[in-house]
Amino acid sequence: MKWKLTVKVDQKMIQEEVDSLSRLQRELHGKIQCIKAETQLDLDKNDVLFFNGYQTWTYNKEMQIRDKQKGVDHIPSFLLNKYHFDRYGDYHFVEYAKESGIFHGFTYMYIRHENTYHLLASCDEEQAYTILHYDHGTLTIERDCKDYPVDGLYTCFDILDTTGSEEEVFDAWFDRMHIQPLETKKLYGYSSWYNHYENISSKTIAEDLDGCKKILQKGDLFQIDDGWQTCTGDWLSVDKKKFPEGLRYEVDQIHNNGFLAGLWLSPFLASVHSDLVKLHPDWLLKHNGSPWFTGCNWDGAYALDIDHPQVIQYLKDVFHLVFEEWKFDFVKLDFLYAGAPFPTETKTRSQKMYQGIHFLRELCGNHPILGCGVPTCTTFGLFEYNRIGCDVSLDWNDVWYMRLFHRERTSTKQSLANTIFRRSLNNRAFLNDPDVFFLRDENTKLNAEQKDLLATLNALLGGVFLTSDNPSNYTEQQIEQYRYYRHLSQAENIHTFMHGSTLTITYTLDDKNHIFTCDTRMF
Repeated sequence: MKWKLTVKVDQKMIQEEVDSLSRLQRELHGKIQCIKAETQLDLDKNDVLFFNGYQTWTYNKEMQIRDKQKGVDHIPSFLLNKYHFDRYGDYHFVEYAKESGIFHGFTYMYIRHENTYHLLASCDEEQAYTILHYDHGTLTIERDCKDYPVDGLYTCFDILDTTGSEEEVFDAWFDRMHIQPLETKKLYGYSSWYNHYENISSKTIAEDLDGCKKILQKGDLFQIDDGWQTCTGDWLSVDKKKFPEGLRYEVDQIHNNGFLAGLWLSPFLASVHSDLVKLHPDWLLKHNGSPWFTGCNWDGAYALDIDHPQVIQYLKDVFHLVFEEWKFDFVKLDFLYAGAPFPTETKTRSQKMYQGIHFLRELCGNHPILGCGVPTCTTFGLFEYNRIGCDVSLDWNDVWYMRLFHRERTSTKQSLANTIFRRSLNNRAFLNDPDVFFLRDENTKLNAEQKDLLATLNALLGGVFLTSDNPSNYTEQQIEQYRYYRHLSQAENIHTFMHGSTLTITYTLDDKNHIFTCDTRMF
C-alpha cells in the first residue's frame, strides 16, 4: 500500500511517498501543523468498514460505503448551548460531514471481506491520537498533534497494517504493543444504577443486598453507583439523609455477605451546583477563559484542571478516603473524557488523557478499576475492566427525540452494537464491560426477546456480567434464568464469524459445541 505523507512543521513542508507507516520517524523542529498520510482503497462492493469511535460510549458499527456518520451539526444551536451535546464526543475538534460515504474513527479501523480482516491500527497513541478518515475511497490517517512543539526525532506514525482472520489481526496488534489485560477472570455482580438511578439510600441498598444473596456468589461485586454523594464533585461528603451511618457501614454490610464492595465516582468533573465549584472556581479547567462544560448531566458539570496542585491533592484525599477509611475494594470511574478535552501548550490531547489515566492507576494501586466514558485506547492494559458502549436504556432505543442527538446517548440498541463490534478488545486490552442486563419485569420496557438477546450477548462477548435488578423480586423462573446466563458466560472456545450481516458465535459449554446467531442489521 502506497501512502502520500505530508508533514508540516511551522512553515516547513515535507511531502513524500512511503510504502509503510510502521515506525515512521522524521527529524522535526518547531510546532507541528500537520502530520497525515493518504492512500486510495480499492474496495469490493461487499466490503464493510469499521472505525473505532472516540470514547467508550460512542456508537460504532460496521459501515457500508454509502452509510452516513451523524454528528451534531443538525442540532439547533440553542439546544447545543443549553445541553452541550457536543462535549460528550469528538464533535468540538473533529469535523463531521453532512453527506454519506464519509466517516472517521480513532486508533484503529478495519476493512472486512467476509471473514478476512484488513486491520490498520496505531501502536503509538500515548504520544498523540491517530484519527482515521474515509471519504469515498480515500483513506487519510492523521495525528492529533497540531501546535505540539518538537525538537528532534519524532514518530509520525506507528501503524500495524495486517490481514487475516479476526483473531489473527487483533492478536498481532496487541502482541506488537506488548499489551496484556490486567485481569482475565470475569466479573459478576450488581450495580445500583439501572433501577434506582440516583434514588439510592441505605434502605434500597439493604433490600437489594438481601436480594443478591439469592443469586450472587462469594467474591462477586456489589456496587453502589451514583447518588451516594451530596453533590457530584463533592466526594468527601456523603449524603447523610440517604446514608445516615455513612459508607463504611454499607461496606461492612457488603463484606459481611461475602461480596466485594464497589463505588462509583466521576473524578475529573464537578456539578455546577457543587460546593467544589462554588468554593474553588480556580480548580476548573478553562478554555478561552471560561470553564469547560462536560455535558448536561446533573444540570451541567465542569471539567477539573488535573494539572492544578490542589486538584491533585484533593483527588489523593478522595481515594484515600474511599480505600483506606471506607474500605471499598473496587471503583467505577466515569466521565473520564472530561480529563482532557483539548491539548495544552506542551501536551497533546492524548498525552493529557494518558496523564490522567496513569494518575488514577497510581491512586487506586492494586484496587481494580472499571473505566467508563473514556477515550477507548487510553486504558489498554491500565484498567482491569472497561465499558465499551453507551449506557443501556430501560427500553430498546430510548425516547424518539433523544435519537436525534449525539452518538454517546443512552440506548440498549447502540450498547449492543458496541458489544458486538468492540468484541475484539475483550481479554486483549482489558475485560469488556457491555453494561448491565435485565431479567426483572418491573421498571423496564424491554420485551422478553430483547432481554434474552442482551443477556446472551453480554454473557458470550463480555468480561463483566452485572445486573441492576433487585433479585428479591425474582420468581423461581427468573432465578433459573440468571443461573442459565451465568453458566453461559463460562463458555469456552468462543469464536465469532460474520456472513453478510449475520454474526455467528460458536462456543463450548458442558463439553458440547453450540452456535448462536443474530442479524447485526437490527443494531
